[in-house]
Amino acid sequence: MSQPAIYLAVTSHGFGHAVRTATVAEKLQQLRPDIPLIFVTVAPEWLLRSYVPGEFVYRQRVFDVGVIQSDSLTMDKQATLNKMQGIIARQDSIIAEEANFIRDNSVGLMLADIPALAAPIAHAAGIPCWMMSNFGWDFIYRDWGKDFKEVVQWIAKYYGQSDRLFRLPLAEPMSAFPQITDVGLTGSTPRYGKGIKQKFQLTAPAEKTVLLTFGGLGLQSIPYHNLKQFPDWQFITFDRTAPDLPNLLKVADNTLRPLDFMPICGRIVSKPGYSTFSEALCCDLPIVSLTRQDFAEASVLLEAIQDYSHHQIISTEEFFKENWNFLNQAMLPPRKTERLAKDGATQIAQEISNYFS
Repeated sequence: MSQPAIYLAVTSHGFGHAVRTATVAEKLQQLRPDIPLIFVTVAPEWLLRSYVPGEFVYRQRVFDVGVIQSDSLTMDKQATLNKMQGIIARQDSIIAEEANFIRDNSVGLMLADIPALAAPIAHAAGIPCWMMSNFGWDFIYRDWGKDFKEVVQWIAKYYGQSDRLFRLPLAEPMSAFPQITDVGLTGSTPRYGKGIKQKFQLTAPAEKTVLLTFGGLGLQSIPYHNLKQFPDWQFITFDRTAPDLPNLLKVADNTLRPLDFMPICGRIVSKPGYSTFSEALCCDLPIVSLTRQDFAEASVLLEAIQDYSHHQIISTEEFFKENWNFLNQAMLPPRKTERLAKDGATQIAQEISNYFS
């Protein structure tokens, strides 16, 4: 008999949830190549393939919206509310369709990051629903006032039906979940090590090499003209719309990830995001982060990097308007001496393997 599959349900928001789920899938594929993987998400397939080298099924389905955004910092709350209300109105048909798919495809377990609908889908199909995250969408929406009250209650109800949560570091309490297992950071391994420097013929020293990355949605108006103030520095971006500048490497290869450049950088400049921060922490890479207003996870993440990373926290005004003088300032050391465990993806993959055994 063939081995049952695992159904990986990923929230429809940015790239970070897909990345960290893919790091678990990558570890699971190494441990148990006999377990078929089914990714169910609207995150792009090329992103998943940049982490998971082996075979998997890719199924595009929407279970939630996360936050509707025009870029990594600009949110549309009304559009988010409207789309979530639409999903809630259609929940019965979504549950029935996916439960049928699960039964038809011999799925034995669901791992979700972190759509609430995953729990009723799994239970309708007669399989357990495990989840992984550092926050729940109830936590984000609760801050947005009474308009979101019913959505928050709906999410918390279904989170409460999950069978197990792997709570990642840099987390809010996630009190809606009945069974919580704390794990380490999720992060893959950079593919080329320091060899990526030769691959792209980069000559600047690490302390003058800066990775600019703002998640899957990017930023609409990165002030690249500020790079002219640092002619002997090397900047790296995955923004294909960036201008051609002598000290800016534009990475257009979908098989390469920001992670792959971390070993040769002295810092990363980013916005608050778990997957980016987690990979940087796994690589011991100092983090320069913008602030982010009105998104509850951001304050949790910014507190955490102050505890565990060499860091700078800069305002959006400093980033967008000034001459990037923050690059000339010393990074602040972490407030705590203890380090976070870096084996979260392996821990979760091992638990999945044990379950299928």
